[in-house]
Amino acid sequence: MSALSPSRLHDAEPPTLSVSGAPTDRDIKRLVTKTRQSHIGPTALYYAGVTAPVISAGTAFVTRAMLADTGFTDYWILLISSLLAAMAGISWYLIFIRWSYRHDHGRATELDGETAIDLTPDGLHIRRGDVETRIAWRALRTVGESRRDTLITFRGADPLLVPDKWFGRDKQAAQAFRARLKEGLHDGEEKKIAGARRQ
Repeated sequence: MSALSPSRLHDAEPPTLSVSGAPTDRDIKRLVTKTRQSHIGPTALYYAGVTAPVISAGTAFVTRAMLADTGFTDYWILLISSLLAAMAGISWYLIFIRWSYRHDHGRATELDGETAIDLTPDGLHIRRGDVETRIAWRALRTVGESRRDTLITFRGADPLLVPDKWFGRDKQAAQAFRARLKEGLHDGEEKKIAGARRQ
């Protein structure tokens, strides 16, 4: 954990504001809660929806083959196989969704390494271990504030959560960090509009 450390790159440019800290599992859980509608990923929903009809069709085929020589009429064979197929499809869907439920939030790298964030004149510079990401101000989408943290969303990049505890007890540093983000959000929108007008 480190406090905010301003350092000027150029006299005419705003200072670079920096903060670092290691997100906890609770922080990652809040990030997931704020950015997703459920704890189930879209890939799991897709495969559950694709495999459930296959399970239903297979159950209907097997049931019909088993009842073919039992003396049941075609009506009862169709009814029984349809009911079992529907039950099998629904059961498989529910089991698949349950298996896919996210018990652990975040990736291993998000919890293992410390995250360092620099607000530079050009944008955000994010470092996590050996991985560095640079995001221009114009890619900044929203800056959401709460009593515990700041949620930053981008165009073309994963959202970022900055807990207030990373600033220690320095409330002025946290306020300056948020103010710079809002300035960057405003500047990014202006640059985007200006660029669109030139085209």
